[in-house]
Amino acid sequence: MKALIKTAIIALVLVTIVSCSKQGSRNYEYMPNMYEDVGYDTYSESSAFRNGIEAQLPAEGSISRGYLPFDIDDSLDGYNEAKANLTNPLDSLQFDGMRGKELYNIYCAICHGPKGDGQGNLVKREKILGIPSYSDVGRAITSGSTYHTIYYGKNAMGSYANQLNEEERWQVVAYVMELKADLEK
Repeated sequence: MKALIKTAIIALVLVTIVSCSKQGSRNYEYMPNMYEDVGYDTYSESSAFRNGIEAQLPAEGSISRGYLPFDIDDSLDGYNEAKANLTNPLDSLQFDGMRGKELYNIYCAICHGPKGDGQGNLVKREKILGIPSYSDVGRAITSGSTYHTIYYGKNAMGSYANQLNEEERWQVVAYVMELKADLEK
């Protein structure tokens, strides 16, 4: 019995010494699935889910991380509601004019122009027509209507909800209202 224990201890010491040696490379991996994830094809069959496929829809009522739902509908009634009732939650200390201008120049100025007069590069090159000035009396834009338009889009303008987060949209809205005030002087 003592010989068996002595042999086991010697074997354990030798395994420890060999495994700690920096010579050569490791040739066996213990439990590789612990650190190498198994790749699943999105639409492959799987026994992990009841419907038998790997791709699953999000749980009903779930909201994506970083996304805040907008409670006003994408309709003319929703636009009018936003125009009448929605106000910019940013106060004068939270509004960053340089950031608003930067975002406006990236996303809006190509069509609306750097001054908000509807004379962006695409209008000047006649690629799109009919972009009115922010100061047009018939438009009577407000912070709410501008936010609604950025969120959902309007006419030929598409939505920018995926490009701008909520705070950035409000920065652009505040900058647009500054441009409108400058045009009305």
